[in-house]
Amino acid sequence: MPPAAASTVYLILVFAAVFTAGQAAFGLLRTATVKRQVNQRLALAAKVGGIADLVIELRKQRGLTAAGERKTGGFGLANLIVRSGVPYDPRRWLLVVGAAALVGGLAAAVLTRSLAAAPVGGLICGVAGPILFLKFMAARRVKALGHQLPQALEVIVRSLEAGHPVPTAVSLVGREMADPIGSEFGMAADEIAYGATLEQAVERMANRCQHPDVDLFSATIRLQERAGGNLTRLLKLNAHTVRERHKMRLKVKAVSAEGRMSALILTAAPFFAAGTIMLTSPAFYGEVIGRSSVQLGLGGMGIWLMIGNMVMRKMIDMRI
Repeated sequence: MPPAAASTVYLILVFAAVFTAGQAAFGLLRTATVKRQVNQRLALAAKVGGIADLVIELRKQRGLTAAGERKTGGFGLANLIVRSGVPYDPRRWLLVVGAAALVGGLAAAVLTRSLAAAPVGGLICGVAGPILFLKFMAARRVKALGHQLPQALEVIVRSLEAGHPVPTAVSLVGREMADPIGSEFGMAADEIAYGATLEQAVERMANRCQHPDVDLFSATIRLQERAGGNLTRLLKLNAHTVRERHKMRLKVKAVSAEGRMSALILTAAPFFAAGTIMLTSPAFYGEVIGRSSVQLGLGGMGIWLMIGNMVMRKMIDMRI
């Protein structure tokens, strides 16, 4: 075999070996992540003594009271904490917020070379940063709940068809499915074992999730509890309705993609242009940037830009 051909074969074998190793590592990491997600609540159950301690600890981690109710006040922050699903630990959160505020203040002081900007940077990073993070986590959790709920309903339907009672079917979802739907149904099953009725458990789950599809499931359970009927058939119709609503949301997202992209481009264009000018020609606005008329004009442009974004968001924000 010529040396060039041997070198080519050697490189191909090396590439194949590296690619195979990468695929194996990715598969192991993905499996470990899924397993950790599935066993998150079960790991907590292994650390506590009994069902009562487990229910109380799960409620505390969701930012709820010991009775399972949402805390009031805080300008809606307690509600956001519950929706986000982020484990609630006040001491750890205070440390993170303090560190973020300190880093933001130092960064603002260094970038502007003025100590007066440090409180502003600390306020932005210490207050706005955590709130935006919780909003992002809440939106991601809501999206995951919408994807997982039809599968959870199918698990319940098959369990009921096998002859299991409803609480057993609910606990099966909590054991077999990943977060966030697994933890939500697991908490509902624990509350049923703790003494709550099925209607109370699913109503509290709907209050925690704050998702329209979960509200529909909760309403279905309450209707069947009060009026009777074939629960298996109702849940099948429920799963079909949830899937159709999800398809409709995807269609709305596809139709509104042009509007969302237009809003993104129109919002980013002024900042991109200003940043480019400041980098390429720092003295371009040097003589006029301090005039009150220019500052008022820039402020007015910012307000109009914000109003335009709000209008476009209203146009593309369709709730189903």
